[in-house]
Amino acid sequence: MTRLKNDIVDRAKIKENYKRFVVRKTFFIILLAIAIFIVAGIAATLGSFPITAKEAYSIMWDTVPKMISHIDVIHAEGFHYFLSEHLVAAEVVIWNMRLPRIITSVLAGIGLGVAGAMMQGILKNPLASPFTLGISAGAGFGAALAIILRMGVLGGRLLIVGNAFLFSLIPTFVIMALAKFRRATPEMMILAGIALGSIFGAATTFMMFFADEAELRETVFWMVGDVGRGSWATLGTMSLLAVICIIPLVRKAWDLNVMVAGDETAKSLGINVERVRLNTMIFASLLTASIISFVGTIGFIGLVAPHIVRMVIGGDNRFVIPASGAFGGAMLLTADTLARTIIAPVILPVGILTAFMGGPLFLFLLLRQKQEYW
Repeated sequence: MTRLKNDIVDRAKIKENYKRFVVRKTFFIILLAIAIFIVAGIAATLGSFPITAKEAYSIMWDTVPKMISHIDVIHAEGFHYFLSEHLVAAEVVIWNMRLPRIITSVLAGIGLGVAGAMMQGILKNPLASPFTLGISAGAGFGAALAIILRMGVLGGRLLIVGNAFLFSLIPTFVIMALAKFRRATPEMMILAGIALGSIFGAATTFMMFFADEAELRETVFWMVGDVGRGSWATLGTMSLLAVICIIPLVRKAWDLNVMVAGDETAKSLGINVERVRLNTMIFASLLTASIISFVGTIGFIGLVAPHIVRMVIGGDNRFVIPASGAFGGAMLLTADTLARTIIAPVILPVGILTAFMGGPLFLFLLLRQKQEYW
């Protein structure tokens, strides 16, 4: 009887601790969402046209009913026509100039954060990221090929985007082929990605050696990232691809938690480890490719965001995945806001700021943190 009472007490304590566990991690994600909302309001006020934070939020809120009432105009003439013809100056500045950049920063940060978390989780390697797996280097080579040699699979305005997307997928398919036909281990996949990144990096540098000044400047600026390339047209495509890729990744959170214990343990519980690893890598790579093909090779988000999140809330991928996305969005938006203001009116490439922000913060947390989550 005493043992039964003790069991009941222990179960109650376990349930109470689990609730605290969930509440604490959920609260952290909510804090990140609030941070994004606050930084977005600050970013919307920055620029040559004076707008306060209160006015910016008011404009965002009040313009939506106006859009609904003019939905026939938007459908017939297009969204850009509505922005230029039916809004006052302050509304045009917010909706046509600042808001696309803000949303692009958040969306790109979310995608890179989620992709990095999934790559690190599925390969059980803290070094896994779009950069170390060669995906970013492949995109950089494709963009350089389009900028310098004017060669690509698509023409016109999609020349650079199409090339970057296509070549960013090459490292993914090579790594997946190794996994499928040579049964490569996670360590071998990381090494293969580093080798491919080195090859693409050398090829890009070789082309840059023969580029003229304008081509060289555009290539370098693209390779360090620029969320200012975002527009309402590109946001639609980026959002669609992000939703298509993130939903299957989030659904694999439980499988990743089990696979942390080892492949054999996961297989004994009925998980097809090879299929989960293959599908996860494909969707994470597609997510990365869909982002960097529009905004350039922004580094450090996919590597730093998941690490910092794990240090704060632990290694449960059910919370790590959304928290990494939220932290990545907040980090990239903050970096872009600083890039626009440090030496205004000159706008620094946002990739420089992500490295300056992420590097010291990451090193500081590593020196303080003793617990391992791998």
